[in-house]
Amino acid sequence: MTSSPGSAPPRASDHTGYLLRLAELELIERERRMVERRIKEARFPAVKSLDSFDFTALPSLNKTLVLELARCEYVLRRENVIALGNSGTGKSHVALGLGLAACQKGLSVGFTTAAALVNELLEARDEKRLLRLQRQLAAYKLLVIDELGYVPLSQTGAELLFEVFSQRYERGSTIVTSNLPFDEWTGVFASERLTGALLDRLTHHVHILEMNGDSYRLKQSKRRQRGARATNIPHRSPEE
Repeated sequence: MTSSPGSAPPRASDHTGYLLRLAELELIERERRMVERRIKEARFPAVKSLDSFDFTALPSLNKTLVLELARCEYVLRRENVIALGNSGTGKSHVALGLGLAACQKGLSVGFTTAAALVNELLEARDEKRLLRLQRQLAAYKLLVIDELGYVPLSQTGAELLFEVFSQRYERGSTIVTSNLPFDEWTGVFASERLTGALLDRLTHHVHILEMNGDSYRLKQSKRRQRGARATNIPHRSPEE
């Protein structure tokens, strides 16, 4: 490329700056694809961020702690997070948000419910591929196990789930959400000995999120019902 008469020739620094900008754009695009791949591999049921969580609806939740956890330093320290509270208070949303934040940090994440994980473990055992699945679960930097306590577990299922927690102990971070306080977990695992050993490992390095409050879903449903009733009220004419 030739410069026009009277114009200054292109400087080497301009060309270098152009190449640097191209490299930056390529890096940004590569990181975007990496995050998308992490999210797909995590198998989230929905992609939710903490930005869309209504902290004002749940005063019992420590917002400062949640935002601190979103920095994912606890994952690097192999610490756990347990969110406890009644149904409908956003435990899954927070767990999904923390999982998404970990994906954005380039960390490997897996998401499942406790019931689905136990079924997967039982099927893997019957099909002689349990060891491979256990290795896969142990390899995640962060494993999210949602809805522990909603479904009672069989003895075999409880033992297989305990083994997952045991293999991840001080090797990877685990997020657990549950609608039950710790003293009721025995009803899920049907064994005081197993429950005690599980809690001993899970709570050794842990951040606990207290999430008791009014059901957000129930409040939304009531608002919709009130809105529907208001819409259906017939308007009376002044003559009536």
